[in-house]
Amino acid sequence: MKKLLAILLLALSLPALAALDVAGVKFEDKTKVGAGDTVINGAGLRKRAFFKVYAIGLYLPQKVTSAADAINAKGAKRVAIVTLRDLTAEQFVDALIEALKNNHDEAALKALQPKIDQFRSTMLTIGNAPEKSSVNIDWLPESGTRLSFNGAAKGSDIPGEDFYQALLKIWIGDKPAQDDLKEQLLGKAP
Repeated sequence: MKKLLAILLLALSLPALAALDVAGVKFEDKTKVGAGDTVINGAGLRKRAFFKVYAIGLYLPQKVTSAADAINAKGAKRVAIVTLRDLTAEQFVDALIEALKNNHDEAALKALQPKIDQFRSTMLTIGNAPEKSSVNIDWLPESGTRLSFNGAAKGSDIPGEDFYQALLKIWIGDKPAQDDLKEQLLGKAP
């Protein structure tokens, strides 16, 4: 009877563990972002046509299931991306900027333009992002949006939570880069 109970408990725990492994990329349950503790809210796979582009995990101070709650969460946050194919920084940043345009009107984009330009310039310094490259986009309440590539911070932090919130809308906004990915990042789908 004890063996049966142990097997049942293991089987019930597997779906929760599987949600943290995306295309062979393991996302830890918790991570430190700056001075803040965060938990994995969800993780998923970004696809383009039939190509796997990257695995992505969303870390927040606490789990939420709505996009508004994730975007407006107070405290440190992280978008953790691991490339699943070779990308150039230009391909990567152009796709992000296109997704920003899909989720913001012209006036909002104009207000964000200096921050978008700074982010774009910083991204372009990366050059190429070979398969298995790690890109973290962090919100640090004390300093702003920080871009890290393979564990090394790039450029200066971009002040203003408005920019980080705009970036989150790429994946969990009204017009996300991929609908099923939005659901996965919000912990609603495996």
